Amino acid sequence: VNVKLLYHYVITNLFNLCFFPLTAIVAGKAYRLTIDDLHHLYYSYLQHNLITIAPLFAFTVFGSVLYIATRPKPVYLVEYSCYLPPTHCRSSISKVMDIFYQVRKADPSRNGTCDDSSWLDFLRKIQERSGLGDETHGPEGLLQVPPRKTFAAAREETEQVIIGALENLFKNTNVNPKDIGILVVNSSMFNPTPSLSAMVVNTFKLRSNVRSFNLGGMGCSAGVIAIDLAKDLLHVHKNTYALVVSTENITYNIYAGDNRSMMVSNCLFRVGGAAILLSNKPGDRRRSKYELVHTVRTHTGADDKSFRCVQQGDDENGKIGVSLSKDITDVAGRTVKKNIATLGPLILPLSEKLLFFVTFMGKKLFKDKIKHYYVPDFKLAIDHFCIHAGGRAVIDVLEKNLALAPIDVEASRSTLHRFGNTSSSSIWYELAYIEAKGRMKKGNKVWQIALGSGFKCNSAVWVALNNVKASTNSPWEHCIDRYPVKIDSDSGKSETRVQNGRS
Repeated sequence: VNVKLLYHYVITNLFNLCFFPLTAIVAGKAYRLTIDDLHHLYYSYLQHNLITIAPLFAFTVFGSVLYIATRPKPVYLVEYSCYLPPTHCRSSISKVMDIFYQVRKADPSRNGTCDDSSWLDFLRKIQERSGLGDETHGPEGLLQVPPRKTFAAAREETEQVIIGALENLFKNTNVNPKDIGILVVNSSMFNPTPSLSAMVVNTFKLRSNVRSFNLGGMGCSAGVIAIDLAKDLLHVHKNTYALVVSTENITYNIYAGDNRSMMVSNCLFRVGGAAILLSNKPGDRRRSKYELVHTVRTHTGADDKSFRCVQQGDDENGKIGVSLSKDITDVAGRTVKKNIATLGPLILPLSEKLLFFVTFMGKKLFKDKIKHYYVPDFKLAIDHFCIHAGGRAVIDVLEKNLALAPIDVEASRSTLHRFGNTSSSSIWYELAYIEAKGRMKKGNKVWQIALGSGFKCNSAVWVALNNVKASTNSPWEHCIDRYPVKIDSDSGKSETRVQNGRS
């Protein structure tokens, strides 16, 4: 380990290690120059080459001005807010099982009966092994008896989440909603008319020339897609704010049938959402939390297995649900590798690039002796990881593929346990966890990795502009001292391990 760290230090600082001694030598030589030496240099070299030097100097100045004028403006994350549902919506595993029972019983095709208990045993096993705890939240409509699985109840759920997150965001930033120039809302499964972006405009009275977008059907990775879209728009439209809202709907999409591949999503998804305020105003840098460094999007939908591993459709009885195939972990792992192949060269230090290149060439030349490519140490470039809390299996795959330590996936596992899979907003609950633990220091880089149907893997890398503290009304405000929790690897049951909130 010490040898590798020394190697990394030498390669990373090779330029400085060579530049400073050379600068010292040149400075020593320049110090001994006299006036006569300078006159000799001018008359012997510069005077006879002015025709060459003048255009070169002009070209250098022109190139510098052109670069400064055309380079993309920085995109700042001023603040974000994660929605925390009311306590009466908390849903323990036993309560969630009761919701499943009531939803199936209320299905008209069952005539008020729900006798088959095998589906209940199946769901209980999935629920207990899912990594979710007893403090996740369900929608109010489904918590009622009989449950309200109606369009109106679904709209109420989404409005509560979006409005709740935005009210807290505007309160924490003191930004006037009329100052918002760009609005991007993403919700994969629930897209009413008027759109959710129109609902935001109406509720908060945004100005009439706001550029609004509504992203639907793009899965759990749509949050980073929305950030990427907002970034591109901020590069075009100067001196403005962009508002990104990421959420999903449970009420209208809970599955009441018997297809087991469609039952799994009922066990994982919970109520949640996030609102993010971005800015390209130079004056906002001082008060912003992060600057966006990179966004990388990967889509493997051209492959049939990837395209069909998460798919909405009818079951044998005509009931709509989302089926998760057994190939999802393999597809996720393969898609993540392709995303990393693009992102790696952008963020990895030279030392890791060299090691990967050497092993890559070695494998080409000596296939029998070298079985695997070198896995780069992303922890040399990234300080914190926010892996989409899609489920224990997904987190396990990425932990293994990226060679991460338990503390690197702590935010993801804790978010899954406390809030469940909140779809595209899960990466923001994870970032809030890191901040609540007091771990985000100035200059730290955080990597958000989002996975979604299609199949897609999208990444966003941010750099902290200051020592970042938890936001007011953070979703972890009242429970951070109880995390992380120890989860049994076999049963999936958790045991709370109380730690210092700043540990």
